[in-house]
This record gives sequence, structure tokens and C-alpha cells, in this order.
Amino acid sequence: MSHQTRLPQRSHTGSARDTPLINPAGTKRSLRDFIVANLRHHHETEDAWLWPLILAAAPDTKAALDELSEEHDHLDRALDRLASVNLTGTEGPGGESLSGDSRHALREAAVAVRDSVGDHLAHEEPLLLPALQRITPAQWEEFAQRVIASTPPVGGHLMIGFLDEAGTPAEVESMLVNMPPPVKSLLPALRSQAAADLRVLRGEGS
Repeated sequence: MSHQTRLPQRSHTGSARDTPLINPAGTKRSLRDFIVANLRHHHETEDAWLWPLILAAAPDTKAALDELSEEHDHLDRALDRLASVNLTGTEGPGGESLSGDSRHALREAAVAVRDSVGDHLAHEEPLLLPALQRITPAQWEEFAQRVIASTPPVGGHLMIGFLDEAGTPAEVESMLVNMPPPVKSLLPALRSQAAADLRVLRGEGS
């Protein structure tokens, strides 16, 4: 599931290029900040926590994992570029809108991230899926819980929305089962907010 959720994220990173210009700048900022924070968190947890587990069980994967970490560095540079785009809009009759320069910079940066993620997944998944069979279920569970506990609280409603799109109800429930009850009670509101934002980003809310 963790890799599946990156597929809709990648798609919506590309949507910064395809989204109609009437979409609110604030919604684009929310999506941009969510993508930057969560993609960065994803590969940082792989480098810091998952790779050592795999290396301990399968030392022969070191060279390949080193290459994947280099790709993480390349993605980091693309994410830095995306994060640096000025998405402060100006108010107009139709709401907040971005300047032409900002729209161009956003398109270019978003495409660079999309392509970097696509290339990285093509290299990573053939190695990672078999390698994960070499660690124990207990190790994977501990890693997964550390990832969940450290997930950045940026655009949390979008994470729920993307999980709902990428997984079955049972898969989503298994990922959210350890949410604190006060947070779990907010799920209907988070889902509603995510659905509204995603409609806007797809041009369905205009």
C-alpha cells in the first residue's frame, strides 16, 4: 500500500500541469506541500530504517540499495525545486489565481518530480518486493509503525483521500486501525475535505 499511494500522488503531481487555471491557488499549495512532505518522508524512512533491515538479511543488496539512495537524492533536489515555487496568488473575481510565471514554474517542477518518481519506482520495485521477503513480519510491522508515527501532519486529509483511491476498504482500514480514537472520529470530515479538494484539482468543482 505504501508504494500504491505514491501512484496517485505522482498522478496529481502531474496534474499541476493539467489542472484548469480556475482552480484555487490555495488548493494547489495544499497538494504541493503534501506531495513534498510525504515523498520526502517516504524515502527518508527507507534510507534510515528499511535499508538497514534489508542489508542485515541480504548483504548482497548493498550496491542496489546504494543506487536507490542516490535516486532519493535526485528526487530530493526535484522536491526542493517544487517546494521553492511561489504559489502566493492574487485575488480576483474568480478567487485566488497564480501568475503566469508561477504556473510555468509549477508545471516544470511538477513534471520533474513526476518523472523522477516514475523512474525511481521502475528501478526500486523489482528489487524491493523480493527483498522484503527476507525480513520478518515483526520487523516489517515495527518499521510500518515507525513510519506511521512519524508521518508529517501536512495535508492529512489528502492522505486519507489517496488511500481510499489506491486501496480496498479492508486495506485502508488495516492502515488506519491504530489511529487514536479522537483522530479516527474525524475521518468522515477528512474524507469529505479530501473529496472536495480532489474535485477542484481535477477541474470538477468549477
